[in-house]
Amino acid sequence: MSQTLRRGRIASAMRRFIDNEAASGLLLMGVAALAILTANSPLAPAYFGALHAYLGPLSLQHWINDALMAVFFLMVGLEIKREMLDGQLSTWGRRLLPGAAAAGGMAAPALIYIAFNAGDAAALRGWAIPAATDIAFALGVLSLLGPRVPVSLKVFLAALAILDDLGAVVIIALFYTSGLSLPALGGAAAVLALLFTLNRRGVQSLTPYLVLGFGLWVLVLQSGVHATLAGVLLALAIPIRLTPGAPEASPEESPLHRLEHALHRPVSFVIVPVFGFANAGVSFAGLGPGALLEPLTLGVAAGLVLGKLAGVFGSAALMIRLGAAQLPAGASWGQLFGVALLCGIGFTMSLFIGLLAFAEAAEMQERVKLGILAGSLVAGLAGYAVLRVARREGKAPGTKGA
Repeated sequence: MSQTLRRGRIASAMRRFIDNEAASGLLLMGVAALAILTANSPLAPAYFGALHAYLGPLSLQHWINDALMAVFFLMVGLEIKREMLDGQLSTWGRRLLPGAAAAGGMAAPALIYIAFNAGDAAALRGWAIPAATDIAFALGVLSLLGPRVPVSLKVFLAALAILDDLGAVVIIALFYTSGLSLPALGGAAAVLALLFTLNRRGVQSLTPYLVLGFGLWVLVLQSGVHATLAGVLLALAIPIRLTPGAPEASPEESPLHRLEHALHRPVSFVIVPVFGFANAGVSFAGLGPGALLEPLTLGVAAGLVLGKLAGVFGSAALMIRLGAAQLPAGASWGQLFGVALLCGIGFTMSLFIGLLAFAEAAEMQERVKLGILAGSLVAGLAGYAVLRVARREGKAPGTKGA
């Protein structure tokens, strides 16, 4: 296959990804608003009661957060692997700008959160909450701007968010795991080894991977490691290459591409909205205006708005000023600033980390949700406003536009 054709197919896949994420982001906005309205309406007792009702060994909310979200993390893992090996992040040159922005965009929010909650050992467990970006929400806001924003900037945001997701997965694995069961971990390791053996032997059928993946999820659920990480581990074992002798002109027929294609719409338009509806419902009963000024709430909100802006824009600007990277093609510094603001929309992954950080503290979860919603709202509106007025093209003094 020619390099031109290959690059065209990769670009087309990224555009499809952006289009899907933008549409699901708009849906997610509506679902979040509906959840808040429901939690503060006469339907609130039924809403919260249904979430805590048990279906077999788990409550409905746990089925959503531990099982459905494992499929979301499978999708995240597939996207990370594809982009790292065969896409926009396949070379170090392509990884540098979004990688630096993602790293800064995780460190700065965490530091701001810690500064607000330094005197509260319990609250410090939530340091990673504002470190994540919700790609669906952010691209949903970008889609409202149409051609005002160049495609290169949307690709930059998507690449940054994918690396951001990778960082969030590592954080969950390292810092939000407790009560480990060595037998279950050993069983999970054995299943994972079998999955990679199938990969090495060139097995192209998805069925054995998915069957073993379900077993992996059960073992990880029992191990003390959060069950959703089973989705990422399964993704790493799915082959991205065709077996020797397969038609080279159809790389998208690999097991990874087929599974990613099959999951994209259900994850974007069913699983993530269901998760959002189940977890965004904040009851304002008993929450006065002072709740917004509590250190926990402020730490999350300020981390998302100020931390993401400083970390993403500051790190990207440093790389560009040093000549190690260039502005995305056709983008201006004002637009990069606006996109950095949009990175403060931390809805899905921030909610997820908040639930892990304060699993046994319902009141703290409410403060976290309030901070996430407030911070994400401010970041989204500010980012939209900046991108609405920022000119499309521009060069910073002493730098070259890509």
